[in-house]
Amino acid sequence: MWRTSISLSLKRLNHLSYLNPNPFSSLQKRSPSFDTIHGGFSSFSHLYSSTIPKSYDSTKLDLGLRRFSQLGISSAATVDVSSTLSRDLVGAFSHYGRCYWELSKAKLSMLVVATTGTGYVLGSGQIIDLAGLCWTCAGTMMVAASASSLNQVFEVKNDAKMKRTMQRPLPSGRLTVLNAVAWAFIVGIAGTGLLACKANALAAGLGASNLLLYAFIYTPMKQLHPVNTWVGAVVGAIPPLLGWAAASGEISLNGMILPAALYFWQLPHFMALAYLCRDDYAAGGYRMISLTDTSGRRTALVALRNCLYLIPVGYLAYEWGLTSGWFCLESSLLTLAIGGTAMSFYLNRTTKNAKRMFLASLVYLPVFMSGLMFHRLYNNWQATQTVPSSRFMQESDYADNEKQLRKTSSSKQGRPPVAYASVAPFPFLPAPSYSHY
Repeated sequence: MWRTSISLSLKRLNHLSYLNPNPFSSLQKRSPSFDTIHGGFSSFSHLYSSTIPKSYDSTKLDLGLRRFSQLGISSAATVDVSSTLSRDLVGAFSHYGRCYWELSKAKLSMLVVATTGTGYVLGSGQIIDLAGLCWTCAGTMMVAASASSLNQVFEVKNDAKMKRTMQRPLPSGRLTVLNAVAWAFIVGIAGTGLLACKANALAAGLGASNLLLYAFIYTPMKQLHPVNTWVGAVVGAIPPLLGWAAASGEISLNGMILPAALYFWQLPHFMALAYLCRDDYAAGGYRMISLTDTSGRRTALVALRNCLYLIPVGYLAYEWGLTSGWFCLESSLLTLAIGGTAMSFYLNRTTKNAKRMFLASLVYLPVFMSGLMFHRLYNNWQATQTVPSSRFMQESDYADNEKQLRKTSSSKQGRPPVAYASVAPFPFLPAPSYSHY
């Protein structure tokens, strides 16, 4: 009896194994406690080990367990590969993002964007085109990043000799020169095209000219002559003029206020920096005025003289109708403050006084630009700039036609009232002559 039941059980197991060689794969998918079930199966197989043939037990059961183990190993390997790949992608993105951020001198480029935005606001009328402002700032940021990248490409050997710059992406080897050139080319073309499409051709021309002036004239001149500082001041004065041109479409006398202030401001700022970093500049091979000025007197005198040049800028902004009279007073007080630090540095040429003048220059510029925007006046000619060209042409044509009609009507001589009385009742009489009137 028991032999018959065992034979029937074996036939049923053979039939099930033929249909599904791995009967525990479904349990693996359904329940996480497959190990418990597998342990139960082990006890079951041990119980009937004396009756079930060993050949069946060793082939069917081992095949199912082997497939299960292979499936677990392959899934674990897939998870490990995907996690490693994601970590590598995040690491590469972080690495190159940081490298391009430093290559573009992002902090300096954002200062350039701030001066451009201020010039755009000053050149606008009562209503500021926010979309145009954003497009202009984005294009300026790209052009400034391109210029800074080319600057580091040309100065990679010099930067490797200076403590202040040897950790930049190119001298440290974190980025190749080819990548830097490609980046500068792409963002430079994109920024100039963005200014041309979203602003105007004048703004795009100023941006492209400033890029060429900074990368191909100012950068090599730093190793040739101390006049490079004045050339660099011109480069720094162009961005606010670019913003003014993007907003108004022209360059006017009022638009030169902020560029002039930036030009004179840069000289005490860079003279303090040249004095503080004169040993580093000498190691890098840059010809600054502080290298030949051992006493520092000429460096301090240049800084003081250009601080004095800033005094009439506030008065001119008020006189030319760009700001109110309060800005004239505030600008004068601000200029006297930075001039006081320059005078202190001139009288006592120490590192402490040079740092004080450098910090004063950092405070001066944002306060000056904030005062310009706060006290700016809305001129009538600026308001007319916002009228579309088609509408302006229609209004001008209408005015011309009206003037022509008035001129034609005034040239004709009017007939006296008696003429109508003489002709209408007596049509058979000859028409009178009014030449004597």
